[in-house]
Amino acid sequence: MGADENSPKRGFASMSEERRREIASKGGKSVPAEKRYFAQNTASASEAGRKGGQNSPSRRKDRQG
Repeated sequence: MGADENSPKRGFASMSEERRREIASKGGKSVPAEKRYFAQNTASASEAGRKGGQNSPSRRKDRQG
């Protein structure tokens, strides 16, 4: 499934860089600061990241074999 130079661009690839940046910036602004729990509690964020890393597919393969 290689990139075909003749295929039309779709989704974000078809947008201008300015439009992509505009959309991306909305992601950080969609939740009010007081509801961004991990931004306020870095220890909790670190623990959640560790748990997520332990449950990633590549880590599960390591533990099975």
